[in-house]
Parts: sequence; structure tokens; C-alpha cells
Amino acid sequence: MTLTSEIVSRVLRGRTVSFTDNPRLVGVTDAVTTHDDGAVILSDDGHILWHGDFADRPERYADAPIENFGDRIILPGLIDAHVHFPQHRMIAAPAKDLLEWLDRFAFHEEALYASRDHAEEAAESFLDRLITHGTTSALAFSSVHGQAADCLFRAAERRGLCLVTGKTMMDRNAPENVLDTAETGARDSAELIARWHGVERLRYAITVRFAVTSSEAQLRAAGELYADNPSCLMHTHLSESAGEIAFVKQLFPWSKDYTDVYERFGLLGGTAVFAHGIHLSERECQALHEAGSMVVHCPTSNNFLGSGLFDIDHLGAAKRPVNIGVATDVAGGTSYSMLQTLAEAYKVAMLGGRSFNAFDGFYLATLGNARGLGLASEIGTLDPGAWADIVVLDPTATPVLAARDELSETLEDVLFALMMLGDDRAVEATYIRGERVYGSGISQAAS
Repeated sequence: MTLTSEIVSRVLRGRTVSFTDNPRLVGVTDAVTTHDDGAVILSDDGHILWHGDFADRPERYADAPIENFGDRIILPGLIDAHVHFPQHRMIAAPAKDLLEWLDRFAFHEEALYASRDHAEEAAESFLDRLITHGTTSALAFSSVHGQAADCLFRAAERRGLCLVTGKTMMDRNAPENVLDTAETGARDSAELIARWHGVERLRYAITVRFAVTSSEAQLRAAGELYADNPSCLMHTHLSESAGEIAFVKQLFPWSKDYTDVYERFGLLGGTAVFAHGIHLSERECQALHEAGSMVVHCPTSNNFLGSGLFDIDHLGAAKRPVNIGVATDVAGGTSYSMLQTLAEAYKVAMLGGRSFNAFDGFYLATLGNARGLGLASEIGTLDPGAWADIVVLDPTATPVLAARDELSETLEDVLFALMMLGDDRAVEATYIRGERVYGSGISQAAS
């Protein structure tokens, strides 16, 4: 990470928590950096200059203005590694399973994004929801309409957000008004890549909805686009529900398994992100491990749609660990809060007889997701040189949290209570590029 300015803008003081590695793999001592009275010093160009004990801050920063958060928790901004921008209005729409939910609700809602006016208004509302929940970066699905992705990129650029998105490619097994073709999907994606990928803090994700809604011709075109643009991400769904897996086998009878479909068309890679991954075989995990791809745990969505229980130990097995992320998956997911998402991840782990502690959760929601997105030098950390995307959490934000906090003896206790009981009310402040964009109930676009 390279510092571009040494001019300090402010010092954030409070209890700081950041990660250097995955605590499940290397242990808490080697993975977590905490300071009970910490300082994060921000530069005037929106980067982190220094992080450590407040008493040890360099003399040259001694006169910098201080924002003192006391016992509040200062963390890297939370990262949502899989969320659907065009579905934000249809949150909590009930159905018997994933495929019925798509047919009854999702496809019809996404058809509205053919209107640029609708997409522009929705983009602002969507980003407001992220920021007020302490989420400073996201990998987001858009709709099949190129202009919808364009609207989301423009809104994120105005706010200075780190955002990854792309137009959805889907050419079959959905209503005509949300379909493209192999040719138009690749063409429109290429145009958006040229327009937005690498602009400011924006990245493009070549986005295939899932194998069910793409023909072999479209999957081949997506794979070629990915090969031609290796700095882009690839984003899709994988092994979410039993009905989906059976449908994929029917559509691709030659495949070894679901993952093999994507593998055959060149869609596995170090910047490939697969949402869900609930029902993966050992062969599939090995393939994903070797490719360096990330599988994203979406617990509130999996629970809401009855898709199954994610096995974090199976995916993360030390002999061939698959990169794991965590996400809200709104609107299959039922909350924009990464805290609520981590709470559900804990419950899923408990139901499966697995462990999942607060450090595991906050690692995934920060550095873990950043690593999977290939952005660990920029976000998900309080290291000098990273962007100053920061969230401040109040462990006493509600009466229930305040009562629970009286029993907390360690920082891990405090973080666990926040993870299990927190939501948007626990977000004291959100910073984007070193500027406070949310706090005291006010969210505002960066000028």
C-alpha cells in the first residue's frame, strides 16, 4: 500500500479492531490487532496514515483534530460480498423455495429496471441502505439492463464508494423482458467494462446469474470475456438449493457436477465469486481451492428460502481451504445489516455442530471479503495506505445491548454481543474515504 499524502485530516480515537489474517487458520493471536485506546489517523486524500495505540501516535500528528469515540469500536468498513441491487424493494417476499421465489418475485421486480428513471432512484436508495448499516463496499448484482448497472456505477462514483457490479447475463429460463442473448450480453458487458472498470474505486464483475439461466453459448461468451479481462471479477451463484442443482444436471447432462459447468467454460479463477455453495462435493471444493475462487456464505437468505445449512468447516478444511466470504444477499436475505448476517452465520454453525466466534465473523466481513474480491490492499483493513473506509459501532446502542455490555469482560465478549444483537442502530458513524457520510441519523453523498 502506497501513501499518497502525509497531510493529516483527523484522528479517530476509540477501541480499534483490525485483522492481518484468518483467525480460523492461524489463530486469534496472529490474526487480530486490537487497541483498547487506539488511534486511526486519516490523511486529507482519504487514506489511513497510521494505526496504533493513541499514546504512541507520532509526534508530527500531535496537533491533528481528534474525534474521540471513547469505548466505541472502530473497525474497517464492512463489506457485503453478494447483494442484489434491483431487489431491494422485495425484501421478505415469501416462497416455497428459490426457483419459485425467482419466478414469483425477482424476475418481475428486475424488469422495472428497464426504466432509467427507476434505476437511478433505486441506486441512491440502495446505497443509502448500505451506508446506514455500516457497509462501505459491496459486490452487487444488477439487472439484465446495461443502463441499470450504469446508474449504480454513477451513484457510487459520486459518493466515492468502492463498488463492484455488472449487468446480469441471462438468455433462457426466465421471462422475455429480463433476457438478453449470448451476443448482446457479452457486447453490453464489454461496453460497461470499457466505461467503468478501474474508474475511481469502481470495478466490473462479469455477471452470470446462474447456470440455469444461461445457455452454453452465453457461458462460453462469459468465459471468453473473463479471459480477455483478467482484472475483472466474475460473479454468479452456485449450489444454492436442491431444486436448482437438479435443474442444472438436467440442462448440462455431460457435467460432473454444478461447479464443472462453470469450470468447463473458464469461469473459475482467482477473482471469481460464487454465492452460496451450500451443497458442494469434495471434488468441487478441491476445484474451487485450486482456482483460488471465493464462495460466499449467505445465511439469512439460505435460511429464509430453506436452501440448506452452509458447512464452514467443510469449505474451509485446512487440507484445501476454499476462500470464504459472507454476505446479506438481499433480497433473498432479510437484512442489510452485516451484523445480523453474522448472527445468522453463528446460528447456522451451531446447528451444524461447528464453531463460529466473533473474530471469525468480523474477519469475514472485513479482510476476508476484501481478500476474496482482490481488494485487500485497499479495503477491509486499518493498515496505513488503505482507504479510510471505517465504521464505528456502539456496543450500548440499544437497551438490550447496554444491559448485555455490563457483563462483557473482554473485547471478544463485546464483539460477540454486537454480532448477535446489533443492527443499523449500533452504527455510530460511517466514513468513506475519510469523510463522515453517516452519523446522527444523517446519510449524505460525498461532494
